[in-house]
Amino acid sequence: MGSDSVQRGRLARADLMSLEQYSTARKEFRAKVLEHKRNRLIPIGPNVTWAFEDRLTIQYQVQEMLRVERIFESAGIQDELDAYNPLIPDGSNWKVTFLIEFPDPDERKQRLAGLKGVEDRCWVQVEGLERSFAIADEDLERENEEKTSSVHFLRFELSAEMASRVKAGGAIKVGIDHPSYRYEVQLSQPQRDSLAKDLG
Repeated sequence: MGSDSVQRGRLARADLMSLEQYSTARKEFRAKVLEHKRNRLIPIGPNVTWAFEDRLTIQYQVQEMLRVERIFESAGIQDELDAYNPLIPDGSNWKVTFLIEFPDPDERKQRLAGLKGVEDRCWVQVEGLERSFAIADEDLERENEEKTSSVHFLRFELSAEMASRVKAGGAIKVGIDHPSYRYEVQLSQPQRDSLAKDLG
C-alpha cells in the first residue's frame, strides 16, 4: 500500500496494536499521526478548532484510550471501537470534532451561554455550490438550557456534485454563521487535498 493511499472503513480489533506493541511503537506512530493531523486541524476564528477525523486519527484516539485505561480485554476494546468508529468518514461525508476553547473558566461559562446552537450553524462550501450545514451531535445531547458544550461532533454530508468538484481540485471554505460567532476560512491547498482523500 503506497504512503498516499488511504484506508477506509471501520476499525476492527485486528487493526489495533496490543498494549505491549503500542508501547514500543507509540513514539513513531504518534509522530506520524501529528504530521498527518497538521492539515486537518482548522482554526476558525480565535476560539474554535475543527479536527477533521479519519481512520488514522481515530485509530490513534482508540490506541491512546486503551493505553490510558489499560484496556486489554476484548469486550472493553470492542466498546471503544463502537464508541469511536462512527467518527470515521464513510466516503460521502466529512466528520469533525469541534472544539470551543476559552482558557478562563468564568469567560468560558459566559461565552458558551452565548453560543447556544452554534453547532448547527457550522458549514462547508465547495467552490460554486451551496453551503452544506452540519448534522451535529447525532445520538448525543451536547447542550443544556443554559449553554452549549465545549466539544461537539459534526457530520457534513456532501452531494455527488460536491464530492466530484472536491476531487477535481475545487476550493473549499468552512465557517460558522452564528450571531455571536461569525468566521470563515478558505482552506489551503494541502488542507483541501487532505480532505479530498476522505471522499470515495
